[in-house]
Amino acid sequence: MLSAIDHLVVTVHDISRAVDFYTRVLGLEARYSDAGRVDLMLGDMAFRLHQADTDASPKADAPTPGSLDLCFKSLLPLDEIKQHLDTLNIAIELGPVERRGATGQIESLYLRDPDGNLIEICRPKR
Repeated sequence: MLSAIDHLVVTVHDISRAVDFYTRVLGLEARYSDAGRVDLMLGDMAFRLHQADTDASPKADAPTPGSLDLCFKSLLPLDEIKQHLDTLNIAIELGPVERRGATGQIESLYLRDPDGNLIEICRPKR
């Protein structure tokens, strides 16, 4: 019946601050639309940013900045991700630690975006 996720909406306090984090720190591509929306692209999936005080409709019943826990798969080894984060002075909250991912064992680093969302970056455990 379903085949994939097209987009997820991320509610943020400040769109420009969120765009800076997700593009500079995580390498996502920002695409701007004429409706004042920003999509952060990861392959063919989008993280659509909505400012907390948006009048967009329809929307979640109680959209709240900082309420997400996202896990991204990394193409790079976690030690390279850690070096990148250290260079940008991005605090690592936890990791690397072993966890269970959607398809098996993973190793993960945890950090926070500017709104306090928990960001997990993982690699399959070899």
